[in-house]
Amino acid sequence: MRALLGSGGFRTPERRALYNEEMRRHFGDVKRILFIPWALHDHEGYTRLMTERGLAGGYEIDGIHRHDDPVAAVREAEAISVGGGNTFRLIADLHRHGLVDAIRERVITDDIPYMGVSAGTNVACPTMQTTNDMPITQPPSFQAIGLVPFQVNAHYFHGSTWVRQGDEFVEHFGETRDDRIREFHEMNETPVVGLWEAGFIRVTDDCYELVGAPARVFRHGCDAYDVEPGSTLVELS
Repeated sequence: MRALLGSGGFRTPERRALYNEEMRRHFGDVKRILFIPWALHDHEGYTRLMTERGLAGGYEIDGIHRHDDPVAAVREAEAISVGGGNTFRLIADLHRHGLVDAIRERVITDDIPYMGVSAGTNVACPTMQTTNDMPITQPPSFQAIGLVPFQVNAHYFHGSTWVRQGDEFVEHFGETRDDRIREFHEMNETPVVGLWEAGFIRVTDDCYELVGAPARVFRHGCDAYDVEPGSTLVELS
């Protein structure tokens, strides 16, 4: 099973270069990638934007919304990429079109490569319960594709938020990401990886390698610990 799970924030030339490097490493000789843009409202605009912003890795990006039968499109795909946006909207459409099981079967059983960024990473987890997004729609289930046995909190950062007021920065005193993940573990036991911006997790079967940015690992009943790029994430099952 092969998956590439990214946090997001690929907005600088250096980060886009890393994105494309990892994409080419992951997809290899694939010619066409089936792209699922359902996390945003404008599906065609999102699909075109991947190429226009230099985030296509030289591949042909084929939006699933162009297909009359999404399940058939998944069954025929050489590779699958799921973009970021709102995870509630994305998982609702994945369930509505019957793609949760279809994608899982292609990736796990047929061994086609999967790439997810932000919301696309969230739905590769057992559930979408560690998203940062607003519940703009009601999905039939929080259950996700389950390619990995842990949760990811994309766009993670450590510490409190500061906001600018005039010429000064003042502390916001809102909840931190660590607070929210602690609340998740009050009700759930699944490990959570807080993945910093521009970070990737390379997944090869049961091996999870961190690339591009640090991460913080949270396990139920344990102290969180930080992991540097190039490290293998362990004890996540």
